Amino acid sequence: MSEPMSEPAGFVPVITREAVTLPARPEPIRLNPAETAMIIVDMQNAYASPGGYLDIAGFDIAGCEKVIARAAVAADAARRAGIQVIYFQNGWDPDYKEAGTPASPNWHKSNALKTMRKRPELAGTLLAKGGWDYALVEALAPKPGDLVVPKPRYSGFFNTNIDSLLRARGIRNIVFTGVATNVCVESSLRDAFHLEYFGIVLEDATHAAGPDFAQKAALYNIETFFGWVSTVADFCGAIGQSPE
Repeated sequence: MSEPMSEPAGFVPVITREAVTLPARPEPIRLNPAETAMIIVDMQNAYASPGGYLDIAGFDIAGCEKVIARAAVAADAARRAGIQVIYFQNGWDPDYKEAGTPASPNWHKSNALKTMRKRPELAGTLLAKGGWDYALVEALAPKPGDLVVPKPRYSGFFNTNIDSLLRARGIRNIVFTGVATNVCVESSLRDAFHLEYFGIVLEDATHAAGPDFAQKAALYNIETFFGWVSTVADFCGAIGQSPE
């Protein structure tokens, strides 16, 4: 009978944890925390602070303060459970070369770019890397071990290294929070779905750009076609943490 093989020097065991059941719509979903990441989408001054791009462009950001607080609770619970926390950060170089020329649909549809064309005094400020507008909100600052992934378009899976970062960590499930539910959150979750990730949105830790029906429509699309919808309390409870 052969002797059991010993572990080689420097061997790092794969961290596993029993899967948990997350209450969600349209049905509960099973998650292994070791195979799960939380992505906080675009929680930047541009999208969530008074005087930021969305506010200047005329969108209602009144609900963002509560969303920031709930996202922080969910992120802290995720960290304690060993879930990788990742931030998406949307924007471009100060000269906006990354934003595209008039040959790009982004040049025509980005409300930040359109706002700056209407108000030339804002040029170089909205969503420009290194500026206040681009920065992540202080109340939801990254912690040691978190990852920050810059992105040039709505989806965090376009022209970024997020897919390789997730696959290198054995991630299969992604829990989304952030803004805007109907734009960058939904776009990222859709692309994640097409890459075979299981996407879940914590609805009370997201905020839409536009009227209330935009939030409802985005959540309907997600739970019906692309993923699952849950809440911060249910997420924290499922992974063994109590929301604070």
